[in-house]
Amino acid sequence: MNDKSDTKVGDNTRLAHMGNDPRAFHGFVNPPVVHASTVLFPDAETMASRNQKYTYGTRGTPTSDALAAAMNELEGAAGTVIVPSGLAAVTVPLLAFLSAGDHALIVDSVYHPTRHFADTMLSRLGVEVSYYDPMADAGIAALMQPNTKVVLTEAPGSGTFEMQDIPAVVEAAHKAGAIVMMDNTWATPLFFRPLDHGVDISIQASTKYPGGHSDVLLGTVSASEACWERLLETHGALGVCAAPDDVYQVLRGLRTMGVRLERHQKSALSLARWLEGQEGVARVLHPGLESHPGHAIWKRDFSGASGLFSIVLDGGGQKQAHAFLNALKYFGLGYSWGGYESLAVHVQLNDRAVAQAPAEGPVMRLQIGLEDTADLQADLTRALAAASNV
Repeated sequence: MNDKSDTKVGDNTRLAHMGNDPRAFHGFVNPPVVHASTVLFPDAETMASRNQKYTYGTRGTPTSDALAAAMNELEGAAGTVIVPSGLAAVTVPLLAFLSAGDHALIVDSVYHPTRHFADTMLSRLGVEVSYYDPMADAGIAALMQPNTKVVLTEAPGSGTFEMQDIPAVVEAAHKAGAIVMMDNTWATPLFFRPLDHGVDISIQASTKYPGGHSDVLLGTVSASEACWERLLETHGALGVCAAPDDVYQVLRGLRTMGVRLERHQKSALSLARWLEGQEGVARVLHPGLESHPGHAIWKRDFSGASGLFSIVLDGGGQKQAHAFLNALKYFGLGYSWGGYESLAVHVQLNDRAVAQAPAEGPVMRLQIGLEDTADLQADLTRALAAASNV
């Protein structure tokens, strides 16, 4: 991996040592898992002033502080809050920076649960929401309104993997007085650091690559100096704190995330290149491929690619999509991604407001896990044959 930050050591060295100090806990390599609600004070004066490091379980523990410190280092952030899911990592900052009467501009290729929250909860709270084409880039300037307070972006886009020119989006948003939030789950801060490119709030579903084993739900939200206090205040007001065991599992997952991502990236690119030449595949949607419309932006701003991409089948509909999925042996049929196992889903794109879904056939999203690439290739060969025989 190519580290584009100013740090002097490699990613894997940082991942192995960041976030906790063994000397602070009697030399134990990993921080303690602190289960806490009540924290005792030594006297009434300290209790009245709250002049001690920890005051209550919702306000942080040594366990949550260790993960937050690690994420601050990875993101280059002023502060990080930890929440119980990736979706909460989206909703908490939106609630922090939007009020009744405000307008939010959201990329049309956004994660569907984010759209659902925007169209239901934000709308009910009096926030106006508009969606913009993921290829708009600096063109979002024409969509900014006097009351636009937040631009929420995601690169590459969910399901269809459109790349965005994030610096151009940031420039247009900031010029109009809005802050920029980015869901950076696909790249992680190892391959793209949003705050280095002017983004104000970096969002991660730590359920995915940081956790890495499909057994934990968690989210992190990292903020710039200007946005940190407001984010922290909202996090405390909402009380959406994560469980200590989940926090510990993600901190443990971070230690191997760099090594896992190297394998995910290598296998996914290999299979994506192979799939480009296969009968039954109309297009491969992977920004790391030279054929991808956003490849130049990806190459300019990103230092790597993860294991998630999509293919567009050459014709057909739901029957072909189901035949493809049902023929798979090693690809599981399930939501989420970022774990050690490969997964496949039929992407539903009927929620798009302005962006055009691929017209050639069904879009199949593939999470390339840690299995041997030859076995996954054989699995995909069977699936393509099954889809073509319907």
